[in-house]
Amino acid sequence: MTNCTEINWHSTRLDRVMNIRIYGKASGVPILVFPTQDAMSDNFENFGMIDAVAEDLARGRIQLFCVDTVDTETWSNIWGDKEWRARRQEAYYGYIIDEVLPFLHKENQSGRLPIAAGCSLGGLHAAIVFFRRPDLFDGVLALSGVYDAKFFTDGWMNETLYDNSPLDFLAHMPTDHPYIDLYNQRRIVLCVGQGRWEEEGRRTTALMGDLLYGKDIRAWIDFWGYDVDHDWDWWKKQFVYFLPFVLREQA
Repeated sequence: MTNCTEINWHSTRLDRVMNIRIYGKASGVPILVFPTQDAMSDNFENFGMIDAVAEDLARGRIQLFCVDTVDTETWSNIWGDKEWRARRQEAYYGYIIDEVLPFLHKENQSGRLPIAAGCSLGGLHAAIVFFRRPDLFDGVLALSGVYDAKFFTDGWMNETLYDNSPLDFLAHMPTDHPYIDLYNQRRIVLCVGQGRWEEEGRRTTALMGDLLYGKDIRAWIDFWGYDVDHDWDWWKKQFVYFLPFVLREQA
């Protein structure tokens, strides 16, 4: 059983207690893990991902920082006021950048920038923080994400939600933006299956691939087979498969 340290504090950004579960040694490359939709910091443990990378954690290859979400107030709150939902998601983004990352750097001793990672809606969260702040992350590993925020709001958009919709803000990023060069210094993986429940993930991953390639941003956009469903059995295989690349252990 992999040891876990659970930390929490009252977030000033969100005005609520938020939990973080830490797995692995402080010498490992830090990975900021976002759970699947509506889930919390125990998500990776509950569905076997911690067991899948237990050896990597034990030998100090990686250190996972698994965070809570407020998805039930934002992306999943389909009957809620859309402007309030967008503001709440932006507050969550601020919590990650202004509260979680400084804590992560205090706890981790590798000297490495973290990798943002997540499956399903966690993949969207990982893409948001990475593509908005590539100066703060060394890469992104997003599995089965949906990268169009409008999918969750019946097509509605405002300036705040725009900043949390990678397909939208990247589409309008000038090709001479300094972040373009930063992206190309990072490791970007967007992967999706083509089986059950992957339709929207497949659609938006393809659009992200076209968009990134069109701006000469190097990224590994990978479509797995028609038997690859939107499910943990496949995400565990994909996470382990792409880990050496995002850790820069291979060319």
